[in-house]
Amino acid sequence: MNNVELALSYVNEAKRRLKTAENALNEDALAYCIRQSQEAVELALKAALRLVGIEPPKAHDVSPILMSERERFPKWFQEIIPEAAGTSRWLRREREPSMYGDEELGLPPTKLYSEAYARKAYLSAKEVLEQVERLFGEIKL
Repeated sequence: MNNVELALSYVNEAKRRLKTAENALNEDALAYCIRQSQEAVELALKAALRLVGIEPPKAHDVSPILMSERERFPKWFQEIIPEAAGTSRWLRREREPSMYGDEELGLPPTKLYSEAYARKAYLSAKEVLEQVERLFGEIKL
């Protein structure tokens, strides 16, 4: 499987997770919405890296390599990288709490998040995915 095929599979998986995040948000499953939003961002940004021939790191936050290799992307995408990288860093920090809660405080994930916070995670993930899909459309052609 080549990089474009892998990137396409990552984008498809990111779309699936974003749809799941939206459903979770609508069902008031806020922690799950955040977890799925994080996974969607991770997959979308790993797809972007693959599209320009970069092997993504085996890490949940790819923002360091995205920032260091930004010159390999089209100018318009370079301009959105800081925001996308920030979204990746932010949601990466929510990965474990959104699944396990805050074990030190004894709070389950269902007690950690507000609807507004989960909506922000979902909308941020949606924006990242939309930009990666645009990139895919341009590079694939």
